[in-house]
Amino acid sequence: MLATRLSRETGLPVQVVGTAGKPLAADWTIELPAAMPGLRLLARELDRALSEGRRALTLLPRCAAGLATLPVISKRHPGAAIVWFDAHGDCNIPDRTSTGYLGGMVLSGAAGMWPTGLGAGLTLDQVILVGSRDLDRSERELIDAGRIELVECGPDLADRLRTAVAGRPVYLHIDCDVLEPGIVPTEYQVPGGLTLADLGSVCDVLAGFEMVGMEIAELEAVWPDGAPAVLDPLIDALRPLVDALTIGAHPI
Repeated sequence: MLATRLSRETGLPVQVVGTAGKPLAADWTIELPAAMPGLRLLARELDRALSEGRRALTLLPRCAAGLATLPVISKRHPGAAIVWFDAHGDCNIPDRTSTGYLGGMVLSGAAGMWPTGLGAGLTLDQVILVGSRDLDRSERELIDAGRIELVECGPDLADRLRTAVAGRPVYLHIDCDVLEPGIVPTEYQVPGGLTLADLGSVCDVLAGFEMVGMEIAELEAVWPDGAPAVLDPLIDALRPLVDALTIGAHPI
């Protein structure tokens, strides 16, 4: 749905990578091997696009697909700030995860803290968590130790994020559960999130930096009662970045 809307607004074609499959809802030891062919294909397509000087506008069903995208970004743009909007920290590792959830181990995997089979290259000091509030103990420890930066929700969010980026090129990840519950349907609803006004203000700020690319994940098509997602307000908030990425460019 989102790809169709963005394609209509930007005039850019939709490129589908991989084939949809039935969700496994299983431990990471089962999900990662099952997803590996699609993840490797995604990594190859992204690497090819970036090698051609293109910018990336990528829509992901799950944050776990970042295991494929982040090593490519790290290789092609090693100095980029990875601005990670997510209600969760996504920095667990296999021997410290309480859930076995693959999407909760993306940043740590891309940073080589456990072997994903998809490469690494990311350093945690490149990562800026934004709006993360449902954090596990091990993730809190990384933040408290200064190994990864957290920009919390609250007043002056856009200004605090501008300071954290510090002039670097930006690759942006948006897990839609970073938003306050009730704005768009997501599987996880965590109170205390960003409003659309918050998101719009940070998009205005980030559009002023060199944008390497953006990925959007974890958007559900319908609410639990079957009502369809309304995408216009979300697209309006993202518009500064969509324009920054697509005007005069050929994203994937």
